[in-house]
Amino acid sequence: MRPIIDAAELKEIIDEYGLILIDASGGPNAHADYTSQHLAGAQWVDLETQLAEIEEDVSLGGRHPLPSLKRFSVLLGELGITPESHVVIYDHMNGANAASRFWWMLRSVGHEKVQVLNGGFKAAQALGLPIDAEGVEIRKAVAYPLETWLLPMVDITEVEEISQQEDHRLIDVRSAERYRGETEPIDLVAGHIPGAINIPLTENLDANGLFLSPEALKTKYSKALEGIDADKVIIHCGSGVTACHTILAMDYAGMAIPNLYVGSWSEWSRNEKEMVLKD
Repeated sequence: MRPIIDAAELKEIIDEYGLILIDASGGPNAHADYTSQHLAGAQWVDLETQLAEIEEDVSLGGRHPLPSLKRFSVLLGELGITPESHVVIYDHMNGANAASRFWWMLRSVGHEKVQVLNGGFKAAQALGLPIDAEGVEIRKAVAYPLETWLLPMVDITEVEEISQQEDHRLIDVRSAERYRGETEPIDLVAGHIPGAINIPLTENLDANGLFLSPEALKTKYSKALEGIDADKVIIHCGSGVTACHTILAMDYAGMAIPNLYVGSWSEWSRNEKEMVLKD
């Protein structure tokens, strides 16, 4: 199953039994936006309380550490998701909000039938998919059977050891301005991890906010990763959320899924590690 589904494809299967729609939009007004309008039948998941387990000390894992496997297992059951479910996730930022993070989490516990809606809510709305403000009756299931996170990850110690080694590639997907240390709207320090290159996640999309073709994405990332083994590629962002957008893009391109550094800049910059700051 391709990791991306177009709005036209979703329209054809929207009424299929077993399809579970998830609105993973984040931000301060996300829940209010969801209650005012969402794709008919979609449930909402909260990045801050459901897709992360935030610690009081952000230096321990960054702003959005993964939740415990037990909590995630229970959440999936509460959403009615079983190993047989076909899950389609969207958000209001073309997958860069939390749709790609939820996709990564599901894939990382072995769930294969999960896709992100290309173009998100805007694309679905433009195509005339049904939208309402009604509550959703959830067919709750038992806690999802899972054992461990299966997709590759690295921690802060590993990043420090390998970030500047020539046989590894560390990709920072934040905006160029944040990478260069010109601005930092969220974290305490502006700059980037030494050795990291910058490929903003916005470069995964075309002018209409849709993912580039798999062929174009493969060409783009193959060039950036020339000579680098797949298991030595690390993707990070501010807090391990939008990095998943680039991981999604690489999977869509038919490339191996790279390592995710969940703590990302929010953890790195709070741990007295070496940093590249703006002059």
